[in-house]
Amino acid sequence: MEIREQLSGKLLGRTSQKCLLDIEVYKQRSLMYSQMEGTIAVLSDMQANKSYIYKSEAADELGLCEGENPTEIDSIWEEEIMKKIHPDDRLKKYIHELRFFNLLEAMRMEERKAYSVVSKIRMKDKNEEYRWVKHRMFYIYSPCNGKLRFALCLYNIALSSSAAPDFTIINTIKGEMVVKDKLDYKNILSPRELEVLKFVGEGYASKEIAALLSISINTVSRHRQNILEKLKVKNSTQAFKDSFY
Repeated sequence: MEIREQLSGKLLGRTSQKCLLDIEVYKQRSLMYSQMEGTIAVLSDMQANKSYIYKSEAADELGLCEGENPTEIDSIWEEEIMKKIHPDDRLKKYIHELRFFNLLEAMRMEERKAYSVVSKIRMKDKNEEYRWVKHRMFYIYSPCNGKLRFALCLYNIALSSSAAPDFTIINTIKGEMVVKDKLDYKNILSPRELEVLKFVGEGYASKEIAALLSISINTVSRHRQNILEKLKVKNSTQAFKDSFY
């Protein structure tokens, strides 16, 4: 099963007790972000499995269709934006967001609002060339049922193009970064493990990965186990484990 499907299962977790947060309030906040920061703001409603996309002038630079503002889609995944992200960065984005979800789930409700994701990803622009884009993501939990209700994603064209994509989780209240080495798996997985991880995220089975990399299926299985152990996800999330088996 693909990593995104596992993440969807987590984000769309159902409950009989509905969240009473007023979505119109959060729509207005998303609109404000897009207008004041020149950002593309995506508000995803986990309860309704819908998203609302607010586009500023930055959307033109990235070659995104204008359409209505907001554009409403029947999914928590903004496919028009996702398909512009570099494939390697897209996979890293999904994995990082799953780890962010699990980090917050382990916290008390009152602690969660302090944390957000900040990352730098490559996206194709209107000329079909990759540009650096700053991505920020915030989770809003329901006080009614304790479940994740909204995710707000902000996309800004970055000021610089230095180094490789950077995925971090920060505490905005304390101005602290969650220990980077524990989150940036690029620094703790071998090149071969990263190759295996990429194919796993694309939905390939172990036998297919073995053929693509010209290695034995036992070697693929060993790499998968190493990935789980190095990322320390074997016990923290069964869903992430399932995506590798």
